[in-house]
Amino acid sequence: MKTVAVRNIVRADPALVERLGKAGVATVHEAQGRIGLAKSYLRPAWSPAAAAGNAVTVLAHPGDNWMLHVAVELCRRGDMLVVAVSSDNEDGMFGELLATSLSARGVVGLVIDAGCRDVAALRAMKFPVWSRAISAKGTVKASVGAVNVPVVVAGVSVTPGDVVVADDDGVVFVPRTTAAGVVAACDAREAKEAAVRERLARGELGLDVYTMRDSLARAGLVYLDSSDEG
Repeated sequence: MKTVAVRNIVRADPALVERLGKAGVATVHEAQGRIGLAKSYLRPAWSPAAAAGNAVTVLAHPGDNWMLHVAVELCRRGDMLVVAVSSDNEDGMFGELLATSLSARGVVGLVIDAGCRDVAALRAMKFPVWSRAISAKGTVKASVGAVNVPVVVAGVSVTPGDVVVADDDGVVFVPRTTAAGVVAACDAREAKEAAVRERLARGELGLDVYTMRDSLARAGLVYLDSSDEG
């Protein structure tokens, strides 16, 4: 592993980031072909929480948050810090003081494949964090990792500058190079869902809205007027 901190990365258009954030995790995941969704153990430290931004990536070592401090300097307004760990860890590598520092830089949130702590303070300052665990266990500053290098977070490969969308449903990553196409797919999906929602609200059944009846019959489903007929 190269122990480097890359100062400059290419970020996605802020308008695309904002639009993906408004669409939300579930819609973005579906719109980009059901890929990019982090494993479900990444949960918000407090709820309700939502954020979207460009990924500034960190590769840290278990129980060591030294590189998070390095990353703060390289963050810009609208970024999200995304922390991977070189092996599984749940120590509380992030808390109120680092959140204060990131907030001062305009960072909109954190995704960390490890633990965080100071949850009450994070909630009070409205700094959203998605983490693997909540743990009061402290950390050290002893091992050099890397900032703004490709990482794997909760099963997803993330490149610096990719778009991060996070809310109460989880975390999804969108490659910077495909963000515009995913936005277009989100628009189409939301328009379709609006039409479906209106029909369901009028009392139509999903069986009819989604034309499921013939497929169910071909799959072998048989309706009986009572169990005695069986």
